Amino acid sequence: MTDCRLDVLCIGNAIVDVIANASDDFLDTEGLVKGSMRLIDADEAERLYSHMGPAHQVSGGSAGNTAAGIAAFGGNAGFIGQVAKDQLGEFYRHDLTSAGVEFITPASDVGVPTARSMILVTPDGHRTMNTFLGAAQLLPASALDEDQIRSARILYLEGYLWDPETPRYAMVRAIEVARDVGRKVAFTLSDTFCVDRHRDGFNELLDSGRIDILFANQAEIEALAGVAHLESAVAAVKDKVEILVVTRSEDGALATRGDERADVPAEPIEKLVDTTGAGDLFAAGFLFGVARGRCLEESLRLGAIAAAEVIQHYGARPEADLKVLAGDLVA
Repeated sequence: MTDCRLDVLCIGNAIVDVIANASDDFLDTEGLVKGSMRLIDADEAERLYSHMGPAHQVSGGSAGNTAAGIAAFGGNAGFIGQVAKDQLGEFYRHDLTSAGVEFITPASDVGVPTARSMILVTPDGHRTMNTFLGAAQLLPASALDEDQIRSARILYLEGYLWDPETPRYAMVRAIEVARDVGRKVAFTLSDTFCVDRHRDGFNELLDSGRIDILFANQAEIEALAGVAHLESAVAAVKDKVEILVVTRSEDGALATRGDERADVPAEPIEKLVDTTGAGDLFAAGFLFGVARGRCLEESLRLGAIAAAEVIQHYGARPEADLKVLAGDLVA
């Protein structure tokens, strides 16, 4: 069996985040629902970009953010995702690898540009995402480095990438490769809209025993279970996976493993600035903890620490030293 060179290998949409402040009036003028995520085409991406205020760019995407968070804890993280042979694709690769993440998936040359997401942050810290998926939705199974998959202790997949058919096949193949060598497979539901579109497919993954660790927020787990009650939803899903993790924003998070359960409160913060990446960084802390043999409660605390750090500034990448914030939890 290949040695576990990587703690976690993440597969997801390779998206460059373009982040700018926006007022509620701007959202109303543009017909945008605050806090939502919508998919847009290339023309709408250009139009909205021309209307936005000053912005900064960072390599993003849910799984990419998680990979960067794991690296920030001192973990060995990898990422699989599709970029194009263009300027944004080069930026994405450089930005992610400079964060300490292994990203060796070759760029594509199919005439579709690298994905980007225009993220509008209102004064209350909520983000409204307008995403052009571009090349990200064209990740083929042939682009997978199967030795890289075998080398990771945990394979982590984002639900957002389940939408397009081509990367869905790639993710199914990655799961097969990981499970064939006894690796753990983690999956995040990503968004209630993803759950609504793919409830049957997600439940089939769980019922077939192909997912070991499932991440969801309260709304997502309730949507998956089809019941608007947290504890009932947890009870309906927890025995389908080895570990279930449910985040609850300011109400903390919980994790179950069989009859074991841990609950932790949210970490205190000075000011909520931008919730972009909170769930991604929570997953980073939890996965780092599990990969390094921490218990459920300690892994939850690592997730809470990372999420609290990232929501106190703009962008989905940590600015403070997560290893220092975590202290003995990463010693």
